[in-house]
Amino acid sequence: MGDIFADRVVVGSEDRLAEMFGGDLGNEGIKFSAGNPNAQFFPVTEMKQAFNHAIEAYGNQMFEYQTVSGFSQLRRQLTTWAEQTAQISTTPANILLTQGGQQALDLIGKLLLNAGDEIVVEAPTYVGALSAFDQYDPRYYDVALEPDGLNLTQLEHLLQHHPGIKLLYTVPDFHNPTGVTMSLAKRKRLVTLAEKYDFLILEDTPYRDLRYKGKQLPAIKSFDRQGHVLFVSSFSKILMPGLRVGWVVADQAIIQRLRKLKTSSDLETPGLVLAALEQYMEHNDLKKHIAGMLPTYRSRLEAMLAVLDETMPAEVEYTRPEGGFFIWLTLPDAINVQKLLNETCIPEDKISFVPGKVFYAHKDQQNGIRLNFSGVSEEQIKLGITKLSNSLRQAIMLKKVKIAL
Repeated sequence: MGDIFADRVVVGSEDRLAEMFGGDLGNEGIKFSAGNPNAQFFPVTEMKQAFNHAIEAYGNQMFEYQTVSGFSQLRRQLTTWAEQTAQISTTPANILLTQGGQQALDLIGKLLLNAGDEIVVEAPTYVGALSAFDQYDPRYYDVALEPDGLNLTQLEHLLQHHPGIKLLYTVPDFHNPTGVTMSLAKRKRLVTLAEKYDFLILEDTPYRDLRYKGKQLPAIKSFDRQGHVLFVSSFSKILMPGLRVGWVVADQAIIQRLRKLKTSSDLETPGLVLAALEQYMEHNDLKKHIAGMLPTYRSRLEAMLAVLDETMPAEVEYTRPEGGFFIWLTLPDAINVQKLLNETCIPEDKISFVPGKVFYAHKDQQNGIRLNFSGVSEEQIKLGITKLSNSLRQAIMLKKVKIAL
């Protein structure tokens, strides 16, 4: 039946997301592979009330078709939120509400990318974005990450030699998968490069409000003077992923075209959910809710870093994030992480992580590991990371022995 499918389906048939998980850990298993917020922080009672408030306030209207842009009252609230938390000055007309951040990425890919179009991504980068963009068969260029974000020298060299580059995708705040945050200076410089070389920046930042130490930085979009930046965020990490609410802030010409694509895709994000979210923000303090999560996440991050410092072999490097959900490990090149996961960590250690290759556009790096700390207890962190360290030490020693022989 292969001949009946569209070319983009064949091109994107390899599902990166499906490669992230595998194996049965059993009831006692420890999952460092998740990317979820901790369910204990979901404001279930308050959200029940918010749904009731929405129905009481708007009645039958909530069960009618709504506008494709999304509930106008919520978009008005988001203009204030964007100003307060990201220093973005915008209007409701410049905001599109989507079914999670993932739909936003897919719509933007559909809007901008023809087969063979050139796009820059971080190496490594968010696997969900690659999965979305793969469907449109772009040509990827990788730019390395430094401790303060994208290597802009490497980026400008690419831009000089490939003037057709149309889009750059970045996760600037507590990067998925590495946890790295782009510096203020690089944010400003990146916008200057976009203006000079005329490309668009897709700023994907669902973690930016989850900072555990240090100073919050303004969004890249806040420095945008000519409409070169598309800002994407979501409520999945700071509230509840099951609401499936994301949002895009962009120039009017882009929002109008995204709106047309969304109309043909699903007509709208469910109005009742958006109205309930608006009522939640009206009757509750979202900043206070986020602040209530931070001590637990901070403690788990510190616990993971402490046990990594104590147990990890010297040959293994790892990032030290100031927020978000993830730590990134870089192993010696000779270590095949996928093999280690499948043959040792899952069946023997009963732990899981995400092997690094899925986060690279060309799947050409085998020696990275993404660890999640938000969804595991400190006891699980200590036990699981100790097991991982022991298995890594054994794998490194075996490689050394083989090389010596």
